[in-house]
Amino acid sequence: MRLRDRLTKAEAKVAPYAFVSPFFIVFAIFGLFPLLYTLWVSLHDWSLLAGDQGFVGLANYRELMQDSDFWRALTNTIGIFVVATIPQLILATVLAQVLNGKLRARTFWRMGVLLPNVTSVAAVGIIFGLIFARDYGIVNWALGHVGVEPINWRGERWSSWLAISVMVDWRWTGYNALILLASLQAVPKELYEAARIDGASAWRQFWSITVPMLRPTIIFVSIVATIGGIQLFTEPLLFGSGVNAIAGGSTGQFQTVAMYLVQQAFTGQRFGYASTVAWVLFILIAVFAVINVALLRRIKSVD
Repeated sequence: MRLRDRLTKAEAKVAPYAFVSPFFIVFAIFGLFPLLYTLWVSLHDWSLLAGDQGFVGLANYRELMQDSDFWRALTNTIGIFVVATIPQLILATVLAQVLNGKLRARTFWRMGVLLPNVTSVAAVGIIFGLIFARDYGIVNWALGHVGVEPINWRGERWSSWLAISVMVDWRWTGYNALILLASLQAVPKELYEAARIDGASAWRQFWSITVPMLRPTIIFVSIVATIGGIQLFTEPLLFGSGVNAIAGGSTGQFQTVAMYLVQQAFTGQRFGYASTVAWVLFILIAVFAVINVALLRRIKSVD
């Protein structure tokens, strides 16, 4: 065999790995290394100013398990995630179905639902902060017209959860709807035509054809929404505003785990403890993602 033929075969074997290697190199530098380094820092008493002050083993993890502030932040995170994500997925699915219908200026409407997602988060936070203001907000103004007393949206846990969830849903429902729309357009039209011939109503077609065919995409959107929901930071931070916004309200009623992490790292200057919070947050994201996949697969098997 000639040398040139050998080189050609060798290149054919090596070429695929060469093409994908940049991704793994970048991931190793900016993903894997920070993850492992954070684990190492979490095992140390590490101060922002003093640096490494010694190995403490699992002491930070034991302290975290007994930290009432952490558990409060975790409760807030899960609460906001549940209140925001379930309506978001339902609305996104319905919106995708509407956008897939026969609408005038369909391209305009499809582009329009993406506008909230590309709007500056800071602007969104300021606007929703004004909308949910206690004394002059438009929501309390509307509630007052039906006899409901003004609600202190920032002062109570449940009301702040609801306000932040509305902000999150406003930003991300349209984005998820476009993802579901792309999958919906791949559903064979013959299935709907056969269902109409059999006398199936539009509602029946939606539940018997659309939802089952969208299930893989719904799983993907659910996992992405879970990752984003557990890492929620910007919306509650801007909603709180003020000098000590990172505290998530006067009693931490809407402080999330991500906010608590930043507070410990930069306000408390406890990098080791903050790294512990980061690793617990990473584990939570993985666990919730697995639960999402398991539940949706269970639903599929039941169907």
